[in-house]
Amino acid sequence: MKIAIVHNKISKGEGIDAYDVLKQVEAVAAALDKGDYQVKVLECSLDLETICTQLKTLGIEVVFNLVESLGGYGSLIHLFPSVLEAIKIPFTGSSADTLRLVSNKILAKKMLLEAGLPTPAWIDPLEKEKSLEKQVVGKTWIIKSVWEHASIGLNAASVISPGAVEELYTSLLDKSEKYGGYWFAEEFIDGREFNISLLGNKECLRILPPAEIVFEDFSPDIPKILDYAAKWIESSFVYQHTKRCFSFSEEDLPLLQTLKTLSQKCWEIFGLRGYARVDFRIDKYGQPWILEVNANPCLSPDAGFAAALEKAGINYSEAIRSIIEDSIF
Repeated sequence: MKIAIVHNKISKGEGIDAYDVLKQVEAVAAALDKGDYQVKVLECSLDLETICTQLKTLGIEVVFNLVESLGGYGSLIHLFPSVLEAIKIPFTGSSADTLRLVSNKILAKKMLLEAGLPTPAWIDPLEKEKSLEKQVVGKTWIIKSVWEHASIGLNAASVISPGAVEELYTSLLDKSEKYGGYWFAEEFIDGREFNISLLGNKECLRILPPAEIVFEDFSPDIPKILDYAAKWIESSFVYQHTKRCFSFSEEDLPLLQTLKTLSQKCWEIFGLRGYARVDFRIDKYGQPWILEVNANPCLSPDAGFAAALEKAGINYSEAIRSIIEDSIF
């Protein structure tokens, strides 16, 4: 089988997070080297006509889609799979429509709410109403990018407790001016953080072992969040003191089962395919809240998805093959 591993072209000036996709390419290629595959690595830019020509010329039968953005914009993540659907080349992961839906955090939260699933309240900057004053004041909020992932622009200053609604909108505007794009405010859930990785195919959905993100020795002035530094800046305090844990007490078992059930519902509601991850926060009352649904979680060997595979006793190469098999029409 001829497979193309296609990743987004990395532009000059992009952050260190952008280069992580190359680790994923290397890991997936190594996994496929052990099977009966002919593998080609290609990069995708906004010149979608060129990548289409390359795929057709090479006679590619399946694309392993690692395109996370185009031109540095996460909001364009769905364009490449849209083209693949049009020219009828199977690809890994979720459909173009699903990628667009879950990558827009506000659209995803609206769908979660409509399905009756718990997600924190949010403020959309396009819905600027004076009536929001009572909703905003007296609460803590976290400022997030609507489209961008990898914790881009997320830092300690992203967690705020505004004294007025105008203060919140100023924070949104500041983020937009500094990092570009569209930003929103989500009610901050101060509590434990978990993620559930999912591996599916046409026959079954495997819910991998839950992982907790543990924030060790954080002083009160450092928000317990998985911000940009915690993910990417190895020399930072938050990176070195943010750990992943798979060990739980019996008291946690009911909560973990609830997280698994909610994750399965997300898989079904959004029409996810191949693999995914659902991120949660737990409030002081033990109520889980769905933060994000990630239809294309990082596949780097040192990332959470690979760690969950290892904990489940699933070989990385086996998982990659499963993802490919689920892509074939």
